[in-house]
Amino acid sequence: MSQRNRWWALVVLAAAQFMVIMDTSIIGVALPEMQRDLGFSQGGLQWVFNAYVVAFGGLLLLGGRLSDLFGARKVFTTGWVVLTAGSVVAAVASTAWVEILGRAVQGVGGALIAPAAMTLLMMLFGHNPRELGKAMALYGAAAPAGGTAGVFLGGVITEYLSWPWVFIVYIPIGLITLAAIPALLPATQGKRGSVDVFGAITVTAGIALTVYTIVKAPEQSLATTLIEAAGAIVLLVAFLLTQRSVREPLMPLKIWKTPGLAPANLAMALLGAAWIPMWYFLNLFLQQDLGYGAFASGAALLPMTIAVMIFMIGITARLLGRFGAKPLIVLGLAVLAVGVAGLAFSGSAFLPASLVAAVGMSLAYIPAMMSALSGVRPEESGLASGIVNTTYNVGSALGLAVMTAIATSQENGFNAAFVGAGVVAAAGALLTLVLMRRPAQVPQEQPAHV
Repeated sequence: MSQRNRWWALVVLAAAQFMVIMDTSIIGVALPEMQRDLGFSQGGLQWVFNAYVVAFGGLLLLGGRLSDLFGARKVFTTGWVVLTAGSVVAAVASTAWVEILGRAVQGVGGALIAPAAMTLLMMLFGHNPRELGKAMALYGAAAPAGGTAGVFLGGVITEYLSWPWVFIVYIPIGLITLAAIPALLPATQGKRGSVDVFGAITVTAGIALTVYTIVKAPEQSLATTLIEAAGAIVLLVAFLLTQRSVREPLMPLKIWKTPGLAPANLAMALLGAAWIPMWYFLNLFLQQDLGYGAFASGAALLPMTIAVMIFMIGITARLLGRFGAKPLIVLGLAVLAVGVAGLAFSGSAFLPASLVAAVGMSLAYIPAMMSALSGVRPEESGLASGIVNTTYNVGSALGLAVMTAIATSQENGFNAAFVGAGVVAAAGALLTLVLMRRPAQVPQEQPAHV
């Protein structure tokens, strides 16, 4: 593949990452209209968000395994077909349950796309550490930028069109992407093997029940919550036991012996648990406390997106080459903690604190991602990508569920949520400092292949 085509391929992969992550945030501003039109209860409305995140986070391991078995390009293509189909269902839904179904189908598509995209990126740029750093910077910037940009675009669409358009926009993008894949992405060979269906079911059900338990805890009895929590634990333990006994597990536990993988995934989980609740509650704070409209609220978050893009593309990659992963992850999470907690005391002057938070995210995200992936063997890149994306998204879902429970139980809920998210980020910085003992292994530079 020519040098030029490789970078065009990266554009497709980064755009896919942007769209997959944006799908978790673009519906936020549209939720009140969807509630009125589709008859959601107040408690049921949150599943428009959670149906996507649970399906996405719960099936990422399966997506990584399928990418290794059947070839990354085939799985990437299939993911876009599924995501586009889910967008059609979500756009035309006339009842609440059909909307939730469409969102879950979108999550399944995202779970196929994300790990396959990472495998393709490593294939295209993994032979050259300098190019890999640049490629990871562009790809990494697409995730938090997609999350934040989704809030802005959701505001624009809700203000000037109607809520179905937050799903309709995915349809032409999906069709264009599918048309571009054969020309821009390399064909990949899979390997012979089987799929751990029981493992996929138990881990997805365990994650879903965990999120459900946390979300419902404030409005149900302690006994019910404990029963649901016990069920989630049983499912997750069953998954881990299965991985030790089946011939071809969904997540071979030996992969956790890879240097840096476990602490990097912990950092990613806590990063998501701080960042996603921050932008979620900041959007609500702008509209409900400061009186911003949908468009104005989205526009107010644009400086964060711009800061993330500038730092990830122009600064973080260079700092990573000079200082290594661990110092940047620790510093990034600490800066994020200061910025997020600062929002609790900023009032209408929220911009400086939000920019500090954006800088923290930008410093931590790429180093944590590369630290998690850099030590694995090429044939395990799909699995490792599925693991790290799973931990980030499950961390995001659990963090949002916990901060929502905190916010609803406090008189000044927004401030409590911001402080809570700041504490999570600070804990991430401290745990990374203590647990990440070895720097990420960077591949030796080799002649570029074109």
